[in-house]
Amino acid sequence: MTTNPQATYPRLAMYIAGRWITAADRTHRVVNPATGETLGELPLANAGDLDAALQCAERGFRTWRATPVAERARVLQDAARLLRARVEQIATIATLEEGKTLAETRIETMACAALFDFYAEEAKRTYGRVLVRPAGTRSLVVHEPVGPVAAFAPWNFPVHNPGRKLGAPIAAGCSVILKPAEETPASAMAVVQALIDAGCPADVVQLVFGVPDEVSRHLLASPVIRKVSFTGSTAVGKHLLRLAADTVKRTTMELGGHAPVIVFDDCDLERTVETLAVGKARNAGQVCVSPTRFYVQDAIHDRFVAAFASRFGNTRIGNGLDGQTQMGPLANPRRVEAMGEIVADARRQGARIAGGGDGVDGPGNYWQPTILADVPITARVMNDEPFGPVAAIARFGSLDEAVEQANRLPFGLAAFAFTENARRANLIGDAIEAGMIGINTTGLAAADAPFGGVKQSGHGAEDGPEGLMACMVTKTIHQV
Repeated sequence: MTTNPQATYPRLAMYIAGRWITAADRTHRVVNPATGETLGELPLANAGDLDAALQCAERGFRTWRATPVAERARVLQDAARLLRARVEQIATIATLEEGKTLAETRIETMACAALFDFYAEEAKRTYGRVLVRPAGTRSLVVHEPVGPVAAFAPWNFPVHNPGRKLGAPIAAGCSVILKPAEETPASAMAVVQALIDAGCPADVVQLVFGVPDEVSRHLLASPVIRKVSFTGSTAVGKHLLRLAADTVKRTTMELGGHAPVIVFDDCDLERTVETLAVGKARNAGQVCVSPTRFYVQDAIHDRFVAAFASRFGNTRIGNGLDGQTQMGPLANPRRVEAMGEIVADARRQGARIAGGGDGVDGPGNYWQPTILADVPITARVMNDEPFGPVAAIARFGSLDEAVEQANRLPFGLAAFAFTENARRANLIGDAIEAGMIGINTTGLAAADAPFGGVKQSGHGAEDGPEGLMACMVTKTIHQV
């Protein structure tokens, strides 16, 4: 790493029609959340830029869908190799603009590469089927790319989220207009650059930034766009669904969560505490599947609170570029303010602060690892996703009581349970309403496994074969 990693931060640009565009009428200031220093000025798209991107996506789809699958796979595989070769550069950029530790951004970059590799191979397995018909006739079921995709990625995984939005559509034969978060643009640029350097045609991928509502309304109003892929809050997801309904576009929505954690009294307590402390510290809790609502069985409640407060509360916070840091800053000052409001509400409702509970003096958007105990069900933190390093803990007695609390909210993205009883693990896995469940683990993402939620946490899936099929339509051909 250089003595001044900030000097490696690139000039910010959009990528439209095969050109990197660095100038615009409007710009957005990108800030390092660890220091408050300005990293760069990001050009924002106007209507003309978006129309140009749409025209390119329309052309790109016509040519890319006809490109042999082996060539699509080669582009993704070569891009994956480039991501791995550039991991230190990309990880440093991602840490500078998002704040998470270098260890996390390295893992994230490698996960993006793994996803590209997976879809390079999975694209070759988009089999159809032949239906049984009388001799001399045929009925075929085939899968075809859905068309140009408008993809919207958030800031919390600045490398992996753009990779998710690009890998499956490119493998399927679609073109993509990607709008990542304006807070973390250079990470997305690095992913797109890897695809360009791997030989992805200029019309296949467009990268735009802008005022989010302006961009989404413009793109979704166009008949060129056939599918919308969005990761973000439930409120924004509902807004995009309404826009998509006007032209009946296919949608994949990975929306907000509020993951329950059920800790049974027969768990391996030491391992459970360690697993959950590491999982909660990941990206300072700014993870849609972060463990947030902790329900701990009565018999071990007090021991768990004490052990978890000691382990999570002693997480080393600081600049993500420092190799000793275990948890970086929050992404922006709004998140710090939100943590203060959530903790204050919990205290008013009678919760006890078992650790942390405040911001950190000095530059940067830091918040202490915070443990709230005896949190009533009426507290805001038990009903609204904190999206920060705050763990809210409550007691439960029976399995039925735990299931009732876990399923109480209208969200169903992720859930976790810790038990050494196999029968209990089976029961809880069946009973919890969530798209993903981790039992004795907080690891839920894998290139070959679907990632998505139920209820108001969204629909559809990314990753796995399901992510590829979400970018395809089914056609039946009858021939007599």
